[in-house]
Amino acid sequence: MQVFIELYASLMKYLPPGRSRFRREVKVDEGTTLAEFIRRFKISDEEAHLVLVNGHFVNCGEDREGLRLEEGDVVSIWPPVAGG
Repeated sequence: MQVFIELYASLMKYLPPGRSRFRREVKVDEGTTLAEFIRRFKISDEEAHLVLVNGHFVNCGEDREGLRLEEGDVVSIWPPVAGG
């Protein structure tokens, strides 16, 4: 099935090759969890600070382990933000 990943700021380096600046369409197996999907891109839990699926925030840990992705889902990930 096809899902989309959007990576922002310093995480953009993990994106596979493609045309869009921050978004890629990715093929995944049915039953893939959000946590498995994030690990596929070698993004650590510390780097995946803010994670949204279809615009809804998903907590770390069990929430990400238990959430199974569905066809057309959009996963957006931001790193921790610093500054002031």
